Amino acid sequence: MELSVFVDESGDFGEYDYHAPYYIISLVFHNQSNDIQFDLSHFNDELAYLNLSNHCVHAGPIIRSEEEYKGMSLDERRKILKKLMAFIRHIDISYKTIYIEKKHIKDSIEATGKLSKQLSSLIRENMDLFCSFDVVKIYYDNGQVEVTRVLSSVFNALLENVEFRKVIPSQYRLFQVADLICTLKLTELKLENHTLSKSEKAFFEDERTLKKNYLKPIKKKEL
Repeated sequence: MELSVFVDESGDFGEYDYHAPYYIISLVFHNQSNDIQFDLSHFNDELAYLNLSNHCVHAGPIIRSEEEYKGMSLDERRKILKKLMAFIRHIDISYKTIYIEKKHIKDSIEATGKLSKQLSSLIRENMDLFCSFDVVKIYYDNGQVEVTRVLSSVFNALLENVEFRKVIPSQYRLFQVADLICTLKLTELKLENHTLSKSEKAFFEDERTLKKNYLKPIKKKEL
């Protein structure tokens, strides 16, 4: 049996910035014995109906109306994320996020250390799960070298059945799911600290809608 782990991050290891106060890593777990092909095809069809065939969904730019979403209306952008949320609700996956608040961190060495400890705890707390698989494959796009180091050092130190795969985000829907989970975790943290941006407030309408349509459904998938 194979456990696939799709990893994405939000933030960077640079100095503290009020606009990006957190560094978040999300890990999406999929038991390859659980077939998601039907839901995957349905999701791809739903995007095609929106004239977005073979489109790589990128949650942050959708919310902020950036990059390829710049010319889209608010309603069009919401539809894309709602389709992805529906896909997540229907498939058998789980996830976990780890994060640090950067204003309490001196440098990238301390940041790497704290994230490594959190990831170690996550693996140890779920050791029976990880060891029940013949192989645990970690999928990451190698976007940030510090994350690659954290993943490699911690997983290899604690598990013997680990393999690593460099991914292109557009080729894996579950990597796009990991991207959305990072974005929603950041949104949740900002909501708790009353620091939501204007674009986030506009996209999610109000606190009740954000919690009901996004945060609560995602929370049900948490490991």
